[in-house]
Amino acid sequence: MKTEGNASPEEERSALERLPKTPVQRLVRPFVRFLHIESASGMVLLVCTAVALFLANSPWAAAYDEFWHIHLSIVVGSWELNESLAHWVNDALMTIFFFVVGLEIKRELVDGELREPKKAALPIMAALGGMIAPAAIYLSFQFGEAGESGWGIPMATDIAFVVGFLALLGKRAPLGLKILLLALAIADDIGAVLVIAVFYSSEIALLPLACAAIGFTLIYFCNRIGVRTVTVYVILGAGIWLGFFYSGVHPTVAGVILGLMTPGSAWLGQTALREVIADAIDRLDGVRDRPHAAERTKLVGELTSTAQESVSPLERLEIALHPWVAFAIMPLFALANAGVQIDPSAFGQPVALAVAAGLILGKPLGIVTFSWLAVRAGWASLPAGVNWLVMVGAGCLAGIGFTMSLFIAALALNGELLDAGKIGILAGSAVSAVAGMGLLMFALPRE
Repeated sequence: MKTEGNASPEEERSALERLPKTPVQRLVRPFVRFLHIESASGMVLLVCTAVALFLANSPWAAAYDEFWHIHLSIVVGSWELNESLAHWVNDALMTIFFFVVGLEIKRELVDGELREPKKAALPIMAALGGMIAPAAIYLSFQFGEAGESGWGIPMATDIAFVVGFLALLGKRAPLGLKILLLALAIADDIGAVLVIAVFYSSEIALLPLACAAIGFTLIYFCNRIGVRTVTVYVILGAGIWLGFFYSGVHPTVAGVILGLMTPGSAWLGQTALREVIADAIDRLDGVRDRPHAAERTKLVGELTSTAQESVSPLERLEIALHPWVAFAIMPLFALANAGVQIDPSAFGQPVALAVAAGLILGKPLGIVTFSWLAVRAGWASLPAGVNWLVMVGAGCLAGIGFTMSLFIAALALNGELLDAGKIGILAGSAVSAVAGMGLLMFALPRE
C-alpha cells in the first residue's frame, strides 16, 4: 500500500484532478481552451495563406484557379444544387464557421464579458469605434467611386491571428488584455454579421425566407419539448440554410441565428449527475457476471446519456465544432480566397489603399477613441495591467482583419476590385500585426 509520501505522479495527478473546481476556475477553463485552439489555428491559417499566395503567383496559378472553379452538384430527382468548390466553401462550410461564431456570442452573452453591462461597455464601445472609423476612412478614399461598396471590408477583426500573435508574448500579455480582445472580437463579429445581413444581401425573396422562419420555429419547438436527437436539428438546419440560400440573404446569417438559438444551460445539474453515477455504480456491482452483459451495457448507455445532458448543448457543440472550424474550415477558406497575384503596382490601387488605411489607421483610432470616451464617461475601466499605450498596441493588432474581411470583400467587390481589396487586406493586416506586436513588446513589462 502506497502512502501519501510515496504516491506515484499518476496517482497524485489523478487526485488533484478529482479536487472540486472553484467557480472562477470553471469559468476560465473554456476561455483558456479557446485561446489554445485559436493560437494554434492562427499559425495554420498563416501557413495556408502563404501556400495560397505562392500557388497564385507560381507556374501552377492557372491550375490553382481552375481547381476552385470545379463544380460539385447535389441532385435529388429533378432538383439540383450546382456550385463551384469556392462557393461551397464560402456559402456552406463558412455557415458552420458562423454557427460557431453564434455559439461564441451566446456564450459571451450568457457567461462571458458581455453578460454584465459594466464589463461589456469597454469591448462594445471599442468594437463600435473599431467598425465606424475604418469604414469612414475607407469611404474618404472611395466615396462615389467604383469600390464604394467595399466600406465594410476593414471593419472586421480576425481573432485567430490576434490570439496567435498574443501567444508569442507569453506571460507578458495580461489576462485582462486577452479577455478584452476576445470580447471585442465577439462584439465585432456581431456588427459584421449585421452588416452582411443588411447591406450585403441581394434582393430578398420572401417565400424561401418564410420557409426558413418555419424551420426556426420548429427548432424552437423541438428545444422546448426536449428533443435531443442531433439528426433532427441537422435536417432542420439544412432546410433553413436552403431557405436563406434561395432568399437572397446570405446563408451564413442563418448559421449565426442557429448558434444564438442553441440552449446555454444543461438539462441536468451536477447534483443529479452525482446521484445517477452513485446509483449506476451500485447497480453495476450487481451485474458483473457475463450473463448480465446486456444489463451492464444498458447501464453504461444510461450513464453516458446522463453525463452528456449535464453539459449544455452550447458548450458541447462549441467543444466539438471549434477544432474543425479552426483547423479545417478556416484554412480551407484561406486556401480558396487568399490566393491573389501580387503585382507591386497593385499596392497603389485606390481600393487597396483604402482597405489598408482602414485597417492600419482606422482600427486603432476608433478602438482607442471610443474606449477613452467610455472610460471618461465612467461606463468602464481599463483591465488590470492595461494602459493606454497597450490599448494602442491592441488596437493595431485588431487591424488584422483577415478571415471576415476576405469574406466581406467577396460579397462587396468583383474582378480587379476584389483582387485590389484582397491585396489591401493582406498588406493592412501585415502592417497592423507588425505595429501591434512592436508596441505591445515595448509597452508590456518584461517577464
